[in-house]
Order: sequence, then structure tokens, then C-alpha cells
Amino acid sequence: MEKEGVRSDNNIKLLVSRDDDDLRLDIFLTEQTEYTRSFIQKLIKQERITIDGAVAKKAGLNIQAGSVINLCVPEPKELSIEPEKMDLDIVYEDEDVILINKPKGLVVHPAPGHETHTLVNGLMYHCKNELSGINGVLRPGIVHRIDRDTTGIIIACKNDKAHFSLAKQFADHSITRRYQAIVYNNFKEDDGTIDKPLARDPKDRKRMAVVSEDKGRRAVTHYHVLDHLNNRFNHVECRLETGRTHQIRVHMAYIRHPLLGDEVYGPKPDTSFSSLEGQVLHAGILGFEHPRTGQYMEFRSDLPQYFVSLLNRLKNN
Repeated sequence: MEKEGVRSDNNIKLLVSRDDDDLRLDIFLTEQTEYTRSFIQKLIKQERITIDGAVAKKAGLNIQAGSVINLCVPEPKELSIEPEKMDLDIVYEDEDVILINKPKGLVVHPAPGHETHTLVNGLMYHCKNELSGINGVLRPGIVHRIDRDTTGIIIACKNDKAHFSLAKQFADHSITRRYQAIVYNNFKEDDGTIDKPLARDPKDRKRMAVVSEDKGRRAVTHYHVLDHLNNRFNHVECRLETGRTHQIRVHMAYIRHPLLGDEVYGPKPDTSFSSLEGQVLHAGILGFEHPRTGQYMEFRSDLPQYFVSLLNRLKNN
């Protein structure tokens, strides 16, 4: 397999020199470029990839030795969201990445109903124009996200090279992500793994659901009980092997241990916890290989005060 790397503006030309009967187009391009598999698949859907002059129609297309593949990668769009001055809790920052300790209630990026006052607005103000444009106008720098009511560490990228590196690590499941949560019901075993595919709930597209393997994407959550608080609640740590939307919330609800405060996947709101705003979930540890140095770095975020207060309250009941 030979990488020519001939570029003209945003055009990339690659020569296939490996003779392999089952060499997929998307896998080959992921190996030969800095782009993620999902980004390659997006380019295919947009008809921006050709093989020997013909538009590639399928990501799983088998390619042959001697073929010439051309990619036309669009320029990142000019960002048009408004910067907003915010008191960001910066855990770490350098010329490539910035890690923020996100508070409860802060939406990560603009979306219908949340066009302003998001983390992205704050990052735009703090980082000026130094944010990657891979994810388009509304999500500059954002390589992953956590839910509005989930607290803890989130990383953003300041340039496209860093973005591609982190995106690949997320895709390869090599990122360390550990969360803490308070969940309903006692466990028979203190450790376990949930390996169940997830997809949009066919009955409600705003929700995710455990589905059959042929209808969803593989999702794996490892959990460990940190403390049996009382007969009703447990304090757990969840380690993500994959990172699907709402993964911890859906998986824990599936095994009958929904998160306290989760009004989407949990039981009806408990009046004794009326002050809660959403699920009790904290992204406490994030580890990754730095995109420039290759050095493994790991960062921790202490539990927010509301979480600590809940733990103390439940231990005494």
C-alpha cells in the first residue's frame, strides 16, 4: 500500500498498491489519511471521492491494486456563532487542546432552543479563532460532548490536526473515560459489563434504546460499585469502552439501575429530590495521547458539591 500524498488545494490523490480482495474503501482511506472513518463516510455520501474517475457510492466498496483514489475535502466553513465571555473552569490548555470542567446545565454546542450561552460560545471568546473547523459552524473544536446536565471534563481542539488525532482515538476506543453516578437499587455483584447495542428509539427519536445487533451500534459500559449507600441507592463508577449518545444512562436503566434524577430513562421524578436538575452523572477522568507529543495525559475532576451533598445525605438515610 503506497501513499502518494499529492495535494492540490483540498484535493488528495492516493494510489492503491496493496492487492487485497477484501480491502474496503473507507478502511483504506482511514489508514492512509488523517481522517476518521465517519468523516470518510460523510465524504462518500457527499460524492467527494472518486476511484479511477468514477464517483464512489459505497463505503464498503472493495478496491483493487492500481486504482487511483481522489478525495475532495471541503474547506472548513467560516464560524458564525457569537463569542460570549464566560467564566470557564479550565483544567488544562496548550496550543492544541483545551479541557474544561463543565458545570451542570451548560449545553455544549448551539442547537435549536439553545442558540446562545453554550460552551462553544464561551470557547469562541476565550480561544478567539483558534478552534478546529472539522465539525462545522455550530461545533467548532468539539470532538465529543457530554449531556447538558452531566458535569465534568470535556476536551476541545484548537486545530484540525489535533481534532483528527483525538477523533481517531475516540473511534479506536483508546480514550480513558470514567464517570461517577448515583443509581437506583442494590447490585448482586459489585462489578459488571453491559455489552448491548444502542440506536435511536423507534418509538421516540429523542431517546436512545437497546436494540438488536443488526439495528444498532455496539456499546460497552463497565461498572464498579464504589459504595452501597443504602437499600435504595448505590454510588458507581462507569468506564466507557465506547461512547454512544446517552450510553451510561441507557445501559444502567436497561439493567434496572437508572440514574438518580434522570427524567428520560429513570422512574417518575421523586418529590424528595425535587431540587435535582437532571441525572446525577459526573465525567471525572479523561485520558488521551497528546496529538502533538504522543504522550499519555490524564486529567481528573473532583465531584461537584451537589453530588457530594447527595452522597452524604443518602449515606445517613
